Amino acid sequence: MTQNRNDEQPDAGYLMNQMQQMVDRTIQRGKNGFELLRSGQIPVGQTPKDLIYDKGTLKLFHYRPVADEIYRIPLIIVMATTNKGFLFDLAPGQSMVEYLIARGFDVYMIDWDAPVATERNLGIADYTHDFLPTCIENVIAESGEPDVNIIGYCMGGVLSLIYAAAQRNGPLKNLVCLTTPVNWHEMGLFRHWANEKYLDVDKLVDTLGIIPADFIANSFEMLRPASKTAGRLRLWEQMWNDDFVKSYRAFERWGNETLPLAGEYYRETTKELLWGNKLFTGTLKVNGDLIDLKNITIPIMSAMAEHDHIANYNATKPLLDLVGSTDKHELVLKGGHVSLIAGPNAVKRMWPNVDNWLGVRSV
Repeated sequence: MTQNRNDEQPDAGYLMNQMQQMVDRTIQRGKNGFELLRSGQIPVGQTPKDLIYDKGTLKLFHYRPVADEIYRIPLIIVMATTNKGFLFDLAPGQSMVEYLIARGFDVYMIDWDAPVATERNLGIADYTHDFLPTCIENVIAESGEPDVNIIGYCMGGVLSLIYAAAQRNGPLKNLVCLTTPVNWHEMGLFRHWANEKYLDVDKLVDTLGIIPADFIANSFEMLRPASKTAGRLRLWEQMWNDDFVKSYRAFERWGNETLPLAGEYYRETTKELLWGNKLFTGTLKVNGDLIDLKNITIPIMSAMAEHDHIANYNATKPLLDLVGSTDKHELVLKGGHVSLIAGPNAVKRMWPNVDNWLGVRSV
């Protein structure tokens, strides 16, 4: 009787290869696990830079150029106020900053430290009508150029939009908004958790002055309660993979270094943006200026992530319809709020798209 092919024994060489791979991965998993337990924080933000302005919670850095030819218009990255800017410079090969300076951009970054007690009364206007203009003035003085470009990430994009709408004839020439929410009533679970029926924002701010980092971090974690556990399971499965472990540790460090927020700034963003949705309706007033996004007529690019759980697609999508610009470009990518900036899809698609769009407008 002829034996059924399904009963045939696997090839011995195949079995040996599979066993060897399993042994090698087990050894590497144990080695990396031991190193992870005994190691300190992984290095991040390694691209050389200089601090050129420092005021309390605000830091302005200039990354040292490396390209032989530099675009004329300097580029300022405006980081979200809840997190550190090293998301844009996680590690060599996984750094948007490193990529941009290699492509010839003169890159600056507005980054943030934890606000101290004396900064509890900082409001939106301090960021949009003081911090941003002051940093732009410093960049103009440092570079010798009269114009600037901005890349704003999440809330950094919101602040940049407010600045641009208020300064219609200012030095800002091109604006790139990454995962930037404009319709705050579409912020999904984030809006539900911070519903005005349950969140006494006045009591919180008046009592604490500075909103603690763990409160901010927990607000984000509540959007995906199982994400940390799922991430650690993936880490164990990939513990044999050196590149995965290094990347995981860098992202974990970034997530663990969430920043506290000035109380008044938190109160205003909650009431004016999240509850009032005034940026979307064109009724927001900042420092006496009516912030109508139709006032923005400069070239603008908006990049969104399809699976963003913080600034979701419905919250970010309306941006280009609200501005008055005729030169505008939309980019929608797979991925989430963070992977849009530093994940594989960012490296292959988002970074080159920003490079191509901004490069021709930076001469």
